[in-house]
Amino acid sequence: MEIVRIRHRSPTGRTDDDRNQRHGIVGRSPAIATVIELIERVANTKSTVLITGETGTGKELVARAVHDRSAQRAMPFVKVNCAAIPDTLLESELFGHARGAFTGATGARRGKFALADRSSIFLDEIGTMNVALQAKLLRVLQEREIEPLGAERAERVDVRVIAATNRDLIQMVHEGLFQDDLYYRLDVIRIELPPLRSRREDIPLLAEHFVEKHAHRIGKAIAGLDERAMSRLLEYTWPGNIRELENAIERAVVLATGTWITGESIVLGRTSQRSATIPSLNLRQNVEWIERETIRRALAMSVVKRHAARAMGITPRALAYYLNKYPALNEQPRFEPPPIAESALQRCDEDLASLQCAE
Repeated sequence: MEIVRIRHRSPTGRTDDDRNQRHGIVGRSPAIATVIELIERVANTKSTVLITGETGTGKELVARAVHDRSAQRAMPFVKVNCAAIPDTLLESELFGHARGAFTGATGARRGKFALADRSSIFLDEIGTMNVALQAKLLRVLQEREIEPLGAERAERVDVRVIAATNRDLIQMVHEGLFQDDLYYRLDVIRIELPPLRSRREDIPLLAEHFVEKHAHRIGKAIAGLDERAMSRLLEYTWPGNIRELENAIERAVVLATGTWITGESIVLGRTSQRSATIPSLNLRQNVEWIERETIRRALAMSVVKRHAARAMGITPRALAYYLNKYPALNEQPRFEPPPIAESALQRCDEDLASLQCAE
């Protein structure tokens, strides 16, 4: 395996060879080539785009690429992270409100859809939107008009909607968590982003890109990654995908003591010590952190997922929903029970016997 050397920036800020980058997307694997082809084919239309993929696969980057190649590229690209805004405020954030619409509304405010008129709006984490607000979004897509909170009349808008999610919307439709009409309105053009583990041939290119980016940012002279460092990157499963790879490279660049990033500089996976306190003051982030930690601990202590669900006081179907919401939890090691003697098998209840607890 060859060591990976980074290229040098030109005075314009570009690397010596941009053949492996198109629309800001780094890679030349067949999977990413398909994504780039879709971007180029749909960009000049006004069709609604649904971008799917695991967390950290670059959904916002693809949404930006679609907008930047569209006829509306000169207009603002309006972004809304639906997961970061409380449900009580999201409707006003999207559609705006009239003066006096609710307590504290001392003046009228334009919503994101109005700001995106004749342009594109990116609705990230669309799967977190509550069902009531989904119905209002469906009306916008059908009628091409918005109705600000407290307003007496609707407003016409010409907006291209680009939505993204890391959740299985079809499963959510079956569970009654997502409106089927809205799903079919969003799923006109689907761009599905592959996880990093499915495009390993792109890892050296991405690593080179991130080394060059962060070395230039902090003013450090880094020649590249040695063979052992690259081997570690290629062997890892990357549950956090490209975002996790960039974090690992940035950490290695910052901590590197020489001109080469060595295998010892590459720190992968979560640290063994976990914070005992909530990670931030953002309510939604804290709730999701608690969900992940609870599920992680239950899975680590359980033989099978059904037992983990029982320990948490939820149904196996609800646990399946959370595992789809946090796919990285599916890859954590499970508790391995010790062998059970033949006599003990006779004392197993019907539920454990059906699960072949003798293993």
